[in-house]
Amino acid sequence: MCGRFSLTQSANALAETFQLETLPEWTPRYNVAPTQAVMAIAAAPTHSRQVRLFRWGLVPGWAKDLTIGAKLINARAETVAEKPSFRAAFKQRRCLILADGFYEWHRIDHKTKQPYYFQLSDRQPFAFAGLWERWQGDDTAVETCTILTTQANELLQPIHDRMPVILAPEEYDRWLDPTEIPDHHTLLHPYDAALMRGDRVSTLVNRATNDSPDCVNTL
Repeated sequence: MCGRFSLTQSANALAETFQLETLPEWTPRYNVAPTQAVMAIAAAPTHSRQVRLFRWGLVPGWAKDLTIGAKLINARAETVAEKPSFRAAFKQRRCLILADGFYEWHRIDHKTKQPYYFQLSDRQPFAFAGLWERWQGDDTAVETCTILTTQANELLQPIHDRMPVILAPEEYDRWLDPTEIPDHHTLLHPYDAALMRGDRVSTLVNRATNDSPDCVNTL
């Protein structure tokens, strides 16, 4: 699964990487956790790229309240098209969730887990494949999202059996296109391990309240 990630890049770097004209106000984040705000790109009615802030943890439109979102931070690529919680969003509301690293934990023993921080080898920002939904409450509407996961690549396999789906730039438009339902075999696959790196980091990241550059410092 993917339960924590980072987005530490400057607004200028993100705008250049993702071909964006404007960005919402964003403070660099070193330890993004479920239910917090994430920066994403969704397709606008004009088919241009629209930057949005979503709450992490998808809440289907039929949910009674927001609490289910804490359990729906990830969606398995292999079953996303059939699961009641995700299938509507998979057809019409796909998004890119912006990041520049993510964390996974390696269990050392029954008491100890060692966090690892994974990035692209060039440390550039990238996009997770995501889905989003709009949930309407009595007084307010909330837009939420989830990150798709797939089987781990060779780099992550010793640490965890799953990893988030990282899309290549040439795949962005296909994923966002609401007129096309993507085949998970062609888009939702493990990212090339040769283009990634993973490093041991401090257990500071274990607490969601810790959100400083120290979280990503390698040991």
